[in-house]
Amino acid sequence: MARSLEGFLVLIVAALIYSSAVASVFQPISDSHRSVALELFTPLEGSFSSLAETYEALKTFEVLGIDKKTDINTAACQSVLETLGSSSSALKDLFYALKVYGILKCEIKKDVFEGVTSRLQATVSSSGALLDFYYSVGGLVIIKDHTSKDDLYLADAEGVFGSIKALSQSDGRWRYNSNNPESSTFAAGLALEALASVVSLSSSEIDQSLIGATKNDILKLFDSIEKYDDGAFYFDEKLVDAHEHQGPLSTTSSVVRGLTAFAAVTSGSLNLPSGKILGLARFLLGIGTPGDAKDLFNQVDSLASLESNSVSIPLILSLPATVLSLTKKDSVKVKVNTVLGSNAPPLTVKLVGVFRSGSKDTSLVEGQELKFNPESAVYALDALPKSVDVGKYTFVFEMVLHDPDHSNLYATGGQTQIPIFVTGLVKVDSAEIAVLDSDLGSTETKKIDLTGENTVSLSANHLQKLRLSFQLSTSLGHAFKPHQAILKLTHESKVEHSFVVGSSGKHFEINLDFLGLVEKFFYLSGKYNVQLTVGDAVMENSFLKAIGHLDLDLPEPPEKAAQPPPQLLDQKLRYGPKAEITHIFRVPEKLPPKELSHAFLGLTLLPLLGFLIGLLHLGVNLKNFPSSSVPAMFAVLFHLGIAAVLLLYALFWLKWDLFTTLKALGFLGSFPDVCWAQNPFTPGLCIIEVEICLRTRICCQGDGGDRIFSSK
Repeated sequence: MARSLEGFLVLIVAALIYSSAVASVFQPISDSHRSVALELFTPLEGSFSSLAETYEALKTFEVLGIDKKTDINTAACQSVLETLGSSSSALKDLFYALKVYGILKCEIKKDVFEGVTSRLQATVSSSGALLDFYYSVGGLVIIKDHTSKDDLYLADAEGVFGSIKALSQSDGRWRYNSNNPESSTFAAGLALEALASVVSLSSSEIDQSLIGATKNDILKLFDSIEKYDDGAFYFDEKLVDAHEHQGPLSTTSSVVRGLTAFAAVTSGSLNLPSGKILGLARFLLGIGTPGDAKDLFNQVDSLASLESNSVSIPLILSLPATVLSLTKKDSVKVKVNTVLGSNAPPLTVKLVGVFRSGSKDTSLVEGQELKFNPESAVYALDALPKSVDVGKYTFVFEMVLHDPDHSNLYATGGQTQIPIFVTGLVKVDSAEIAVLDSDLGSTETKKIDLTGENTVSLSANHLQKLRLSFQLSTSLGHAFKPHQAILKLTHESKVEHSFVVGSSGKHFEINLDFLGLVEKFFYLSGKYNVQLTVGDAVMENSFLKAIGHLDLDLPEPPEKAAQPPPQLLDQKLRYGPKAEITHIFRVPEKLPPKELSHAFLGLTLLPLLGFLIGLLHLGVNLKNFPSSSVPAMFAVLFHLGIAAVLLLYALFWLKWDLFTTLKALGFLGSFPDVCWAQNPFTPGLCIIEVEICLRTRICCQGDGGDRIFSSK
């Protein structure tokens, strides 16, 4: 039992290490995203529910490098062809049909594109809503980029640009239409994408004053960006309308897509701080692996936009392991990649500081440069600094690009702080347990080994005290204070009492004065098991040890003393198999003698015998019994069924119980009716209309004076 609890304690400690260490460590896109994408984007019978979902799946697979086009191609292209060829297709469906076409390159006739182009151009000319602009100009850009219509331009691109710009607000957000006063951050991302499409469809340069005003809107939009303590930046939707509300992930993704699209088609810098672009990447990566298909698409698609944008490409510094062991002599390893995991440009990684968590002291190390291994693309520090002991630290890294021109292209974020756990063995010694008299004179002291097995046996009364002491120190000889140091006493009735062991430097000690604890112990005398737990996230040899037992003699409880709390039932007793239930039936009543029962049975058969004698006395004959094979067969079966029912009654009377009889009767009860339904007798004699006249004999015409039953 102690070993299982010790293993459980180790699992808890490992979980604490992991949850704390990964809280502020950002990792690029990995294989876990690819596995989740294959699970979330699973077509039903070869197709998805909508073209929008089809595009999201294809785009996610494309970014992650998953080849699934052949599995989706046939059904998706068929849906694209039907949507583009229908004049009643919604504008949104046309847009996503073109998006899917841009990835799959479906075979579509030229005249289909001509019709779609005319419809989209007409929508641009007559539209006043942001979504109409977004879908129409976005669709036209796809047609221009993926077909032979290289000369596709908007007739009045600058006018369309101004119409979309008119929906912007002073805080950088956008309205969905001129009739709606509410503005949206999510709509701002859509508007920037639409403006980028307009610029791409313009045959001449757009007025730079409009471009400059839009860049100013972007700066105002970034003034409302929100930030986490770990350096992650994100956008949140301010619109309160539930129908329009978007979460932080979808809102941030919309802005990122719009920002990168607009920057790609315009000249000049946006003058956005590279730290905010890096912060957006940290937010998107900090989500981990989403469990929703829409969220995964938003994460992957927006990260793909940041992977190669003209504003600033974020570089992510990550550690393969944030838990380092002094016992195993682990080294510090660092990787630098883009958000999608591509290798970074030539640079140098420096360890500029190591600080103990929660301390503002000076750094434990001076700047050290990590060695780069080109084969594994890993920067490594051969060994941990000698001044680093067991504990939690903050390592501060800095990236320095070799090419000065890259500073305008990549975002490194300056110094990067990463929490590191340094684990190791903690020395446990000078452990002893003693029973003391009231004057602190030791009457019984025993040494204990907290690294091995102990079977200490002690005895005490309510006038004595129990003292437990030990020392903890690190491999460098420093004092170590664990997260948990608990002494537990468990009575033989399963009542438990836990006490925190105090410390002073390396020394840990606890004194239990039983005179002051009699009420807490509920005056329960008897045997107490003594157990000590010492554990910490960085202590590799955390332990839960059974020390022994203590025979405690306490006074009798007063009348109104508190009772111990009810103890929980053992789970095996509560949920385990129950004892077999044996049913005891009522003792059968005393039966009469067999001779009497047989005599009574004979009396019950006398009416049947009288019935048969009466038939003979009436001179009954069976000349009308059917002679044809089929009617005769059913007539015989009918009489056999009646006989079987009579036999069933006899069996019920002699041997069977009610349940067995009813089962047989369920079948035999309907058998004679089925046989009789076939009308086995001649049409002149219907059994339903037969009347046996026992009192008056009616002679009917027949050969030789025979008597038969007369039909009424």
